[in-house]
Amino acid sequence: MKSIFMASCLLMATMAFAQGFGGQQSSGNMEYSEKFADQNYAGDGKTYHMVDIYLPKETKDSYPVVIHTYGSAWSQNNSKGSADLNTICAAYLKAGYAVATPNHRSASDAIYPAQLHDLKAVARFLRGNAAKYKIDTSFIAMSGFSSGGHLSSLVATTCGLTEGKSGSVTVDLVGDLGEFTSFSSCIDGAVLWSPPTDIYTMNPINNFMGSGTYEGAFIGVEREGNKDKWMVASSPYYASEDDPPVILFHGTSDQIVNKEQSQELYDSLKNHNVVTELVSVQGGTHGGNEMYVDENLNKAVAFLNQAREAKATAAVVTPPDTSAQDTAKTDTVPPGIVYDTLPDALPSLRSLGAVPVTYDVFSLDGTLVSRSSVLNKDALRPGVYYVVTRTAAGRRDVSRFVKK
Repeated sequence: MKSIFMASCLLMATMAFAQGFGGQQSSGNMEYSEKFADQNYAGDGKTYHMVDIYLPKETKDSYPVVIHTYGSAWSQNNSKGSADLNTICAAYLKAGYAVATPNHRSASDAIYPAQLHDLKAVARFLRGNAAKYKIDTSFIAMSGFSSGGHLSSLVATTCGLTEGKSGSVTVDLVGDLGEFTSFSSCIDGAVLWSPPTDIYTMNPINNFMGSGTYEGAFIGVEREGNKDKWMVASSPYYASEDDPPVILFHGTSDQIVNKEQSQELYDSLKNHNVVTELVSVQGGTHGGNEMYVDENLNKAVAFLNQAREAKATAAVVTPPDTSAQDTAKTDTVPPGIVYDTLPDALPSLRSLGAVPVTYDVFSLDGTLVSRSSVLNKDALRPGVYYVVTRTAAGRRDVSRFVKK
């Protein structure tokens, strides 16, 4: 009798886990033209390093891509097949985005920051295999539900950082997984669904499969007396002016991750002038159907489209005082390397003999702020800008620049 009772409790807990941490998978319909299943992004053959890649039904030469990560309280290493496929992922595919759904190491496989290393390796893998998977690398976004949203928020806020530090604790934020370590792991936008963000301040989630909390298993130690180890896994503390646009969706009745978690990251991003939005879903629960109504899915897609258009506007620039013929020719020149560093080093292009150089400075919404042969950062107001460097030889390089 006791064993039957224990089995029933385990079944109920598992069902609650599926509904709460894993989101809704049953409704909707995901349509795609091609699927690349079980691609190993780390080159080690491990199941927890597999990714599925889906291409939209409309055939094109390449597609912008969204990497969407499942929720599991960091406890599952093979749930890419339950990564909100028929809701969130279906909406991205319908809107013309390729979708990559990766596995990642669970807390039982390795503690933080291993999971962050995994997702950054996915971004590099897609860049390194762009031709094979028809990926338009000019726009790579992250998306995630619950713990997947937490990991996605860290990818978004740690671009350009090699280490995370709090007190005496230092963690590697990049990792060396896979064969594409020379590629950038930075992203161009993020959509976060019911995410933990500051795990040090969130309500703890008791681990029904073991002792302690899910957060403690993820970090490797419980919260009491280990603040610094928990802080380096919290995205609000990494927020900075050069972060990509981020939109957050959180239910007001979330029974697992309190809504203040999204509010905290939103406030931190706003304080750093990052393009961000927080959507409060009235009565929304953790993984409940009310989170994935068309209004919210369409809003997520529109946010990504806006971020993509802003970057594209900066990357494709029409020089002044040119004929229509010259303009057409210029707009067909492939963009140069997209740098994630500050543009202080860009004048070194002159040492290559690529003169003259023109600098076009754009705001994040695509508005041309200035165009000059000299990059005068002192004349800019504080904020985040795209700087397009164009040489007479036709080379065009794009960087994100922060004026403080």
